[in-house]
Amino acid sequence: MTAPRILVVEDEAGIAETIDYALASEGFAPEVCATARQAIDRFAAAPPALAILDVGLPDMNGFDLLRRLQELPGGRVAPVVFLTARASEIDRVVGLELGADDYIAKPFSPRELVARVRTILRRSQRASVAAETVPVAAPENTSSSAIKNEADRRCGAFTLNEERRLIRYHGQALELSRYEYGLLATLIQRPGRVFTRDELLELVWDDPGESFDRTVDAHVKTLRAKLRAVAADDPIRTLRGVGYALREA
Repeated sequence: MTAPRILVVEDEAGIAETIDYALASEGFAPEVCATARQAIDRFAAAPPALAILDVGLPDMNGFDLLRRLQELPGGRVAPVVFLTARASEIDRVVGLELGADDYIAKPFSPRELVARVRTILRRSQRASVAAETVPVAAPENTSSSAIKNEADRRCGAFTLNEERRLIRYHGQALELSRYEYGLLATLIQRPGRVFTRDELLELVWDDPGESFDRTVDAHVKTLRAKLRAVAADDPIRTLRGVGYALREA
């Protein structure tokens, strides 16, 4: 069995060696880059199973690097972990808002880093298997289109298909990150019900203890932007100091 290849982008040699040793000792195949340019080239040549990115790189901000990687083939599929000395809440929020799967502050425990990598890869593999088992949808213009819709749940302008992890808004499929999908699916299933930020963290996030109220706010902000790109109305209610709810049709 081929060892999962982990792209490590870290310019501090001592830290890079520590990560390389920790991953290799646990059966992974780490590939270390000291610059964003090297990382882009390696990623373009062959997308890794997971990428670990430092934020403070010499030639590019790590957040900008993630955006560049997401433009490459496989860039929105490979999980990403930020590992950085920038541990402020706003940096965590920005990293997660961009689509990172985890954010680990330096100094860090190599064993914890490896454990988190394993957890993220297991979750990613389960999602891939689930996606592969979903039946191919019949074309919209055929009489069998009802088969595709049999698992759909409609709520106002939304259509939710949990089996396919697909949400349509005014008939248009939304391209959502894992947490954006989880938030919106939770709201759709209970229209009008007010969810506090803590409830949404518990229901949607894998490790709510490592997340913050502002993490929810950041993801709702990106959700609203994607919904506004489809229609001008705002279907998500904000109850200041409390949480969020989906407007009832």
